[in-house]
Amino acid sequence: MPIKPFCQFATQRAWLVLACLCQATPVFAVTATTPIEHLIVVVGENRSFDNLFGVYQPAAGQQISNLLSRGIVTLDGSPGPNFAAAAQRRALGFDRYSPTPPAGEAYKQLPRLHYSGVTGKKSAAIDPRFPADLPNGPFQISRYAKPDTATGDPVHRFFQMWQQVNGGLNDLFVWTGETAGSWSDKQRKVRATNQGGVAMGFYNLSAGDLPYFRSLADNYALADNYHQSVMGGTTANYFALASADTAYYTEGGQAAVPPLRQIGNPDPQAGTNNGFSNDGEGRGVYVQCADPAQPGVAAIRQLLKRLPYPAFNDGNCAPGSYYLVNNLDPGFSPSGELLPVSADDFHLPPQSLPNIGESLSAAGLSWHWYSGGRKLGIDASRDYCATCDPLTSFTSIMTGKDRTRLLDIGRFFTDAQDAASFPAVAFIAPNDGGSGHAGYSTIAQFEKLVQDIVERVQSNPDLWKSTAILVTFDEGGGYFDSGYVQAIDFFGDGTRVPMLAISPYARHGRVDHNYYDHASVIKFINRNWGLAPLSQRSRDNLPNPVADPRNPYVPLNRPAVGDLMNLFDFSKKR
Repeated sequence: MPIKPFCQFATQRAWLVLACLCQATPVFAVTATTPIEHLIVVVGENRSFDNLFGVYQPAAGQQISNLLSRGIVTLDGSPGPNFAAAAQRRALGFDRYSPTPPAGEAYKQLPRLHYSGVTGKKSAAIDPRFPADLPNGPFQISRYAKPDTATGDPVHRFFQMWQQVNGGLNDLFVWTGETAGSWSDKQRKVRATNQGGVAMGFYNLSAGDLPYFRSLADNYALADNYHQSVMGGTTANYFALASADTAYYTEGGQAAVPPLRQIGNPDPQAGTNNGFSNDGEGRGVYVQCADPAQPGVAAIRQLLKRLPYPAFNDGNCAPGSYYLVNNLDPGFSPSGELLPVSADDFHLPPQSLPNIGESLSAAGLSWHWYSGGRKLGIDASRDYCATCDPLTSFTSIMTGKDRTRLLDIGRFFTDAQDAASFPAVAFIAPNDGGSGHAGYSTIAQFEKLVQDIVERVQSNPDLWKSTAILVTFDEGGGYFDSGYVQAIDFFGDGTRVPMLAISPYARHGRVDHNYYDHASVIKFINRNWGLAPLSQRSRDNLPNPVADPRNPYVPLNRPAVGDLMNLFDFSKKR
């Protein structure tokens, strides 16, 4: 059997001994099947599609699904004729968690916005920039706070996001932010989030907000049906980008039971309407989704059983495995030190899932993961986003030669000067301050970083002529979105997030409606370089969507996710 296919087969089956032998065996690098010899994936944080592109008008002849096209808002950002289609409502109280709770009354107006999560501000303080009488629906943030100023941070955790989407009604974003709360050890009670009204905010590209993002959409390709893979936050969705799969709790490399305080319990506490019993930072991060007796599990599994199509791998939950669904820092430091894991040491145990780094290395392809503030070999800076550095959780990466491929973002700007040595695949995770995350960053800061990256690549013609840059976001951040969500397995999908394809081969001004999620990035890599799916359970096994002419946003062959190839035209180059 030839070396390269044998190595890919071993990695796909997670036969670790064989995979290690393959890593140590020289292989001949595969070549690209398209003119794209370099792929750069830039990942911002916490913006839904409508939050950024809700009032974007594409070129003549192109259709788009957003707040404007649905008539929810007008071109100037004010309420449109179908504004009520995005109205938010309260849900009635219940004894057990539900992703689709019983209907209550609609809000008369949005709750007051607070400074929740804004650096240097008290989260409970009302943000006086926003009026007290915002109508019940989406509102234009930039009327009151420009894109270069920080705003409050909506709720964006696993069980809460299932509720926000509410089976496709998308009408519980505000109620979830008001009621779900988080457990406070100090106060011994559920602490209010103050994150209800902020979830309905959006920026207006047609009114001058974020002009560089608008120019990218005008001149390259935009996907308006691209989704976060997992309901919830950064860690799980970065894992999806790196593995098309979900991390789980381990001891000695085997599935194990995590500390009790780290097992999620979204059932409401007595006397609360949706005040989760065990959830919050360092709490409620794992769920054993194969066991319907576990809190919150049966309700989501019942939702999947009601689908008119089978869920992927019957929900993709292995018996006895506690999957990570909320944020947790990696089990290794950036310099390779194994970090403690206990009830009080909040680190994800080392992972052995097949990942894109292993797959690329086994094929002889070069790759780098650039992280802001990483500073390999020394302690990470305070601006380093550990949850945005998923390969730092993998034993194979952190104890082998591939650890040298995990670099600080500063190296990207040096590497981009030399097309001959630039890696085939590069992921870029910004530092916290430049990520666009609500609260401690601004979307204008991420826009500036994207512009810097694109212009650096374009300034090197030898690199630009064979490069595709994908710009997306890890997750929607709890911001409202009006788009369709395909339930694939127990973990998601979640709301739409932006996806831009920037390349000499990107379709000019195209808005692509094919259904995508983070596994689509790995599917693109697989197809572009002829690689096998990462594992039997990874979502890059899903088929490409078959479009319904009556509704191109909902695949006829669900569950399905595309490989992003429709964003490009390789018959000609601009």
